[in-house]
Amino acid sequence: MTPVFAHGSLRLYVLKLLAESSRNGYEIIQALSERFGGTYSPSAGTVYPRLAKLAEDGLVAKNSDGRKSVYEITDAGRAELERRADELDAIEDDVSDSVRRLADEVRTGVNDAMRSLRAELASASRDARARAQDDPVSTPRDTDARTQSRVAVYEIETAVSEFRRDLRSDLRTAIASGKVVDDELIVTARAELARVRELLRPR
Repeated sequence: MTPVFAHGSLRLYVLKLLAESSRNGYEIIQALSERFGGTYSPSAGTVYPRLAKLAEDGLVAKNSDGRKSVYEITDAGRAELERRADELDAIEDDVSDSVRRLADEVRTGVNDAMRSLRAELASASRDARARAQDDPVSTPRDTDARTQSRVAVYEIETAVSEFRRDLRSDLRTAIASGKVVDDELIVTARAELARVRELLRPR
């Protein structure tokens, strides 16, 4: 995944968040995740060293609030933001582009998974019919039909279970890597699932 922030940009953006309100490290991580719709959530190992450097440079002050350390922007920090206002505007534009690109990647992944599920359902149906035709045991037609249906149901339920497991893993991986799962993606997923159900409705 292409980094959301260029070198030095995250440090500047953290300073901007502290200009809005004093925060502890966890609140900064949460603010970044919310600000970018879940497409970017930095680790503690990414944020705290930058906070330490900001404090070392005198741009923020570190204060103790019980068991937590709260960071507050200093006058020197506000002056730094004013001096680099154009850079902040460029950072916002870059992040907006990244959010749109990551959303497209996740949406494409869901569509591919839906197509794979439809193919598995069709394959399971063909296999069930082939097994029924190759069965040497002669039974009444309605019994064959019920047996074939039970086999098909088993195959479909297995495919759905595997799909749910794989999709859950893919979604967690996508979110952990900073990708967005938005309302448009949810609508797309529901529409594709409804289309699969239509394959099972009586004609």
